[in-house]
Amino acid sequence: MARPKKRFQQLIEEIDRTPWGPAEQALVSEAVALAVEIGDERLEYEARMRQTASANMGGATDVMLNSFAWCLAHHEADPQRFPADLDNGGADLMWQFKWMAASLRSSPAFSQDQIAAVLDDMEKHYRAGGLGLSGVLTARFEDAWDAGRMDEAETLRVQLEATPRDDHSHCDACGRSQIAGFFADTDRDAEAIVLVEEMIEGGFSCGEEPEHALSRVLLPYLRAGRFDEAKTAHLRSYRLAKDNPDNLRIVANNIVFAALTGNEARALALVEKHIAWLAHDGLNVDAHFAALAALAVALDRVTAAGHGDTPVRGADSPALVPFFGEHEGRWSAAELAASAWTAADRIATAFDERDGTDGHARSLGRMRALSDEQYDVPIRSDAFVAPAPSTAPVDADGWFERAMQLAQFGAEHETLDALPRALEVEDPYKRAQLLSMRLGILIALERADEALELLPQRIAALRAAGRDEQADLEERLGLATFGIDTPEATADLEDAIADAASLPAWSRGDLALSRAALHLQAGEADAALDLAELAARSFAEAEDTRLANTTTLVAISAVLRKGDMEAATALLDRFLSQDDLSTGHRAQALQTRARVRGGGNSYAEGAADADEVCRLLAELGATRALGDAHLLAGALWEDADEPEKAVSRYRLAARLAGESEGDSTGVDFRLARVMLRAGDAEEAAELFGDVLQREEEAEVAAGSRAMTASMLARSLSAAGEFGQAVGAHSYASELFGQAEEHADQAMSMTEQAKILARFDEHDDAIELLESAAETVRRAPEAVGALSEVLHSLGQAYGGRGDERAFALFDEVAALAQQHEAEWLLADVTDSRGRALAELGRIDEAVAAALTAADGFAALGDLGSAGGSELFAARVLAGNDRAADAVPLYRSAIDHAADHPPLLQVAALELGNVLESLGRHGEAAEVRALVQS
Repeated sequence: MARPKKRFQQLIEEIDRTPWGPAEQALVSEAVALAVEIGDERLEYEARMRQTASANMGGATDVMLNSFAWCLAHHEADPQRFPADLDNGGADLMWQFKWMAASLRSSPAFSQDQIAAVLDDMEKHYRAGGLGLSGVLTARFEDAWDAGRMDEAETLRVQLEATPRDDHSHCDACGRSQIAGFFADTDRDAEAIVLVEEMIEGGFSCGEEPEHALSRVLLPYLRAGRFDEAKTAHLRSYRLAKDNPDNLRIVANNIVFAALTGNEARALALVEKHIAWLAHDGLNVDAHFAALAALAVALDRVTAAGHGDTPVRGADSPALVPFFGEHEGRWSAAELAASAWTAADRIATAFDERDGTDGHARSLGRMRALSDEQYDVPIRSDAFVAPAPSTAPVDADGWFERAMQLAQFGAEHETLDALPRALEVEDPYKRAQLLSMRLGILIALERADEALELLPQRIAALRAAGRDEQADLEERLGLATFGIDTPEATADLEDAIADAASLPAWSRGDLALSRAALHLQAGEADAALDLAELAARSFAEAEDTRLANTTTLVAISAVLRKGDMEAATALLDRFLSQDDLSTGHRAQALQTRARVRGGGNSYAEGAADADEVCRLLAELGATRALGDAHLLAGALWEDADEPEKAVSRYRLAARLAGESEGDSTGVDFRLARVMLRAGDAEEAAELFGDVLQREEEAEVAAGSRAMTASMLARSLSAAGEFGQAVGAHSYASELFGQAEEHADQAMSMTEQAKILARFDEHDDAIELLESAAETVRRAPEAVGALSEVLHSLGQAYGGRGDERAFALFDEVAALAQQHEAEWLLADVTDSRGRALAELGRIDEAVAAALTAADGFAALGDLGSAGGSELFAARVLAGNDRAADAVPLYRSAIDHAADHPPLLQVAALELGNVLESLGRHGEAAEVRALVQS
């Protein structure tokens, strides 16, 4: 049995160093199974003690209760062999007792007598073990509060506060969070906020903290009018809680926040994302109650915002039938809100009958009363799609026009959706046109077999319309005129064009246009243009404006393929000035011009075109194409350096992708990126985290995941979440390494090191920078990364007076000179001056700083020039050369005219220096400059 026992020990060691989550849970399950297989109850005890803790963190209440009962029975039978504390740093058996009463209380299936028995048993074990009673009082307080016995709960809270803390007291984070929640529940909002802010300022954290505490003061913050703090708390709480189904109650609090703050679209998105969590832990019914009430509040707000008919994705899962009941089709927001209230009321009744109170009924009443509260705290992560301004066609002729417009834009899927109703039209020639569209789309979607089966219907419709010559032609050519690209079809087209003189003009145009399209697909732009001209003349002769305009668009595509942007732009402008364009053709031409303008760096003009495309497609009900158009508009506004406008377009593109059950990951990445540019760092971090999670699940290539992790790290840094940012940078570095993208790997390591240095972890920062320098040298062609990493390492060395800094500065300066990077040369010269000052080489330090200032000034960067001069002045003033420092301070002030913070600092310091020199009048003048 030596080998299984060795494996068991390996599992235990791995469990103890693995974070809570699915991977850790799998290890625990394996350890328990292996211990049972070995037949060693002592090993099984070690595994089950860990299983109890794991199940508590993962929301597996049934597993937790069974595991704890097994461990407690064995401990009571033989305390020596099965000690209460395994000394592994985890919760001991007496600590786990606190979870048991709470777990029984969370389901009305357990009676009040059973809960009381557990509490009494817990106190008996604590007293027998000589333990303090803080943990017991905490459990009794929770029981009274959850049951709605509020006077008793308040008495126990006061008693708990007066009881000395011990090893089984709640930690600083959990204790504050719990009491803050009680205060919020009893209308003591200000006291709740104080406790949570103490917790945040003290840096206290635990398994579900600070996210739970932050969620508990969301409403108190709103009611106090502290909207910025409320928004920050919401974004941080949700970001920390969103990946663990056991955090259902925390997420519920955040859903309510979104609903009450005018973020109904976000509230709906959170409901859709987390509604499946209701089925995660069947015994945690109290969390179900909280979540159902939150869902009801949120969906009522969605309905009030005019979106009650919006389907709620995920609500039709069979696992949710016990909550909402059977339902035909997808649940709308309004329908689900009503069902959620009913389910919450049913659960509240069960709890109150068990507890003999009206505690849950009162809680539900408070949730209903939230309908009177409304706050304005914009969060821009989600948006509703505005209803299309047009109404659906009412008859077959209307659907014919709709299908034609959609096809003329190129909205293949929407055209296919419209065709069944359009084909009810009586006019045989209209039917023939519709069938032609379907054939072309089927070929484009590589469904040639279906097209071949459909072709006889098209031919029959042509004959019914009196178009026998065209019918004969298509009967002979098969699918050749519908875009099929085979050598045989191409040869047949060529032969037909050669013999087309006797055909009607429309048929000649059709042949020429079909062959032109194939030339265009093959990259043969000149040939495509020649045939497009022939087709245009033929359609003009046939007086078919629609196909004449289609041919013009093909010709424009050919000109673009040739790379003649000027000619294509002129053609597009002239085409768009026509008054005979259909909505579909106009939208297609505008979209093409938007791309052309974007390619020519006219981003704002291109974005305006793309916005107009969105408006036209909304009229046509082209949902999938509309999403792509919003994506194009967002990209162009982003390139135009208009992040605010880009955010709104990307949000709509993401929502449309989600509603069509498409993959919105790429859109969400763009949205998060532009949110970061717009200053919405917290929202960006949340969205980048979601994108990364989806990429992990889809097993996306390491390099792509690395880029997302890197952007997540940048967002976290901008949001002030530096601890998490370090972890994200570390993960990005690991992924870049897997992808062998050494320059990016080194940059991630460098950013991580900068954060460590910011918090005085200089040894770790330098070690990381040294590794980054080794890594980046494996990508010498990445000059930007190479210079950044070496410069950063040089600065770190220089800050410690380490002579190794200068060789690195020399290398960076050489790179700057080689690549004519004058700003970098000035910057590294400034760094050299600062390193020299650390070594006490004053004259050299000042000379280097002034050289850097001259370099910055020559490039027009007067702020950086003033910064270098200020540093030089400080060096002189700090080394008993105050008089020499004065002109440098004055020069820094001159350069700081457009940089108020620099101006203020330089002027104040110069005033002090002049005062020390006895030049009081000058000092007063300088200080007056600051005051002005």
